[in-house]
Amino acid sequence: MSQANLAEKKAVELPGVHARTSTTKLCKAKAIASKIGLVALAIFASTYIIKTPLNGIPTGNLKHGADLCPQADELVPEKNGAIWESIGHTYGTDEFKTRAVDWLGGAVRIPTETSDDMGDVTEPVWKKFLPLHDYLKESFPLLHTNLQLTKVNTYGLFHSSSPLIKANVVPVLETTIGEWQHPPFSGYFDGEKIWGRGSCDDKSGVIGIMSAIETMLESGFKPTRTVVIASGFDEEVSGLRGAGSLATEMLERFGENAFTMLVDEGPGYGEVYGRVIAGPAIGEKGSLNVRIKVTSPGGHSSLPPPHTSIGMLAELLVQYEKHPFEVHLTRGSPTYRNIQCMAQHAPGVSPSLKKHMLRAEHCDRALRAAEKELFEDRGFMSLVGTTQAINLVEGGVKVNALPEQAWAVVDHRISTESSLATTRARDIKLLESLANDFNLSYTAFGTHISNADAPSYGTLTLSDAFVEGLEPSPVTPSGQDAAPFQLLSGTIKTTYNSHRNISGSDAIIVSPSIKGGNTDTRFYWKLTDHIFRYGHLEGTSGGGIASGVHTVNEAIPVNTFIERIRFFTTLILNVDESSLP
Repeated sequence: MSQANLAEKKAVELPGVHARTSTTKLCKAKAIASKIGLVALAIFASTYIIKTPLNGIPTGNLKHGADLCPQADELVPEKNGAIWESIGHTYGTDEFKTRAVDWLGGAVRIPTETSDDMGDVTEPVWKKFLPLHDYLKESFPLLHTNLQLTKVNTYGLFHSSSPLIKANVVPVLETTIGEWQHPPFSGYFDGEKIWGRGSCDDKSGVIGIMSAIETMLESGFKPTRTVVIASGFDEEVSGLRGAGSLATEMLERFGENAFTMLVDEGPGYGEVYGRVIAGPAIGEKGSLNVRIKVTSPGGHSSLPPPHTSIGMLAELLVQYEKHPFEVHLTRGSPTYRNIQCMAQHAPGVSPSLKKHMLRAEHCDRALRAAEKELFEDRGFMSLVGTTQAINLVEGGVKVNALPEQAWAVVDHRISTESSLATTRARDIKLLESLANDFNLSYTAFGTHISNADAPSYGTLTLSDAFVEGLEPSPVTPSGQDAAPFQLLSGTIKTTYNSHRNISGSDAIIVSPSIKGGNTDTRFYWKLTDHIFRYGHLEGTSGGGIASGVHTVNEAIPVNTFIERIRFFTTLILNVDESSLP
């Protein structure tokens, strides 16, 4: 389908995309932020307001005409159409491939590893980011000429007039260097892939966005919206110094809910059940690490009590593993929405699951039947519910000494349908009977559960380990009336099709999903109700991880990297020509 025809369809499907209004004052402007871990691209623009259903939606092969997962059509830039087509041609040339390899390879060759024990930004170890700052300024001169740069907390970069991206990477262990096909900081290009730490996660995000903006500026693009890039530097170690500081800066400048949407790092697209599906995550699980600590009298091991601290702790941990959280598929949840899309559009889904999901919206029995079939996959079951894993344990100091204390840490990933309070309350109740059996004075999260004055043999204490727990993220709207999700969906489809020189809105299906881990977007929750975790990397749909990420032989095909640049380009152009409500 030609660009002109697609633009004509877009005029019908997205009312108001052509209309222009004068820019409002900065404090009232809406914005879009595209975050890939540590460079925040925020383009001030309005939310698309979709007042009518999208046309041409495929209904898959479900009976009765049910449309469980309606699809947006391709969204091709119109006002910026000439620039989009010109840049699209440029992205297909060997000259640009060489340029893209040089841009990303150069960034990979600058080590920016982070670890948990690096201390405050005043520590010299953080200076490793300064060469990257210089490299970005040298490599993207037009971007740095046209956007005003402010440094936040020393190493955070805030370009004002563009998506949230990370420039830090996971450390490379010295003992694994020999396992790499090419040195981890070589940025080596073998004719197909660019190799090295950060090539996927997530210097391809930082460089991808900056490459897109630099190329658009070279082509004469003049944005009608203010663009903001906020680049953090410690997402791999919680993001407190980087995103935490940048979020404060952005809130001070723009206020709460000033952004239309934010695109963070997350799943990409890939074949699932025989269909190519993109899975932007519309939520993140919460997290809670609970420390279980038992104390009891010490002494010589030749005179042992019936139960030592370690023995009692062991029984408490067995209690956890005997009683996993009850898990149910909930209507409207991100995982439910994801399975609705699979059931409608993916040919590899079993006929029985298709049948159950068709009826599940209004029939509890069908919902439970779908749940039973789906939960045969423990990975999917873990995405749906709150999980627990005993990951740390310690106790005892000497083989002939009774341990005076022992502790363990249980990691919980909290369902978007639950909360910190619910998770803590369940843990408290789970261990209460054993605390009584062992005559332990029981305190949980600062509250006495047992009678504090009653005599006891020892103590049982539950507390947050290391840091406070994190609530599940707010769930981003993703229905037909959710304009930011529709804009993102149309952009994904256009990017995928244009990169392959194909057309049609059913070449790739866009499905809401959930991210099981946590990113530093938690610092940005107050900026917008529309946060998407999406990386537009092939082979990473449904929460998958690209090859080599966080381990040896991280690499990205140059074709995949160029498509990622194309995605950012299309997103920026589509947002730029959106209209204020």
